[in-house]
Amino acid sequence: MAMLFILLVIAIGITGYHFIEGYQFVDALYMTMITISTVGFREVQPLSAGGKIFTVFLVMISLGTVAYAVTVVSTHFVEAQMRYFLKGTRERKISKRMKNHVIICGFGRNGLQSARELSLRSQPCVIIDKNQDISEQLKEMENVSVIIGDATEDEVLIRAGIKNASALITTLPIDADNLYITLTSRFMNPELKIISRASSEASERKLQMAGVDSVVMPEKVGGSHMARLVARPDVVEFLEHLSYKGENPTNIEEINCDDLPENMEAKTIYEIGIRRETGANIIGYKAPDGSYILNPSPDSKVIPGSKIFVLGTKEQIDAMKSILKKG
Repeated sequence: MAMLFILLVIAIGITGYHFIEGYQFVDALYMTMITISTVGFREVQPLSAGGKIFTVFLVMISLGTVAYAVTVVSTHFVEAQMRYFLKGTRERKISKRMKNHVIICGFGRNGLQSARELSLRSQPCVIIDKNQDISEQLKEMENVSVIIGDATEDEVLIRAGIKNASALITTLPIDADNLYITLTSRFMNPELKIISRASSEASERKLQMAGVDSVVMPEKVGGSHMARLVARPDVVEFLEHLSYKGENPTNIEEINCDDLPENMEAKTIYEIGIRRETGANIIGYKAPDGSYILNPSPDSKVIPGSKIFVLGTKEQIDAMKSILKKG
């Protein structure tokens, strides 16, 4: 745009000197260039009154055009440097302050849905994607940060705080990339929980061998969901209402019992009185050995290392967590 303005001013100058003073093209070009550049080296011939007035206006226009061109060029470089500096500063802050967060590799349809669900549960997460235009899709999400880069590169994973993360979700369309990210992430953080997308059963087996905790095949999940909509539509609809959305939000939540206070250890569900105190319902129990109990009896003991699965509103679940934490 700036170059077009400069060319336009030169064309105006050549035309003006040609018609006002009767110069040939070369003379008119010469006079235009020394006028625009404010050099004033030597006139081809003494200017008439009309030529002098035209020169004044040409100098004013040319100075404004040159100033505009310099501003556009300098702004481009300065903004690029500022974006680079701010991007690096933001990413350094992310890697330092984030802890127990979730890293999402790839921001396609699966990555977007994962980020939305985590945001609804106030779970901090970092998204890694090559696309620089994903910020518009994150305006309504809280606790979500973005790092522009290739998730298969070690440096990018480090900037995302892989060593302090609690979980990683890789949703890239190429299974080989998901496999590579899994191997790298498992090496950097052996305690990391890894969930990966897969497009085939062969890839699913390889990802499990590489250390993935859970493998999701979107096509398989989608097909099963559609079949359940035919066979048990009311059950599916009921389960879909168990979310943080709506006027009466209800959800199924898992609660770790690793840090029980001393006065709560080995107490039964009845003795803790979760239903009486909070209104939440315990619908499942996972023992430290990995076995599951559905709809546990009131005599079931809550011991360190176990997990309980609770059905209730967000407020009820928060109250239950408070009881299990404070005793």
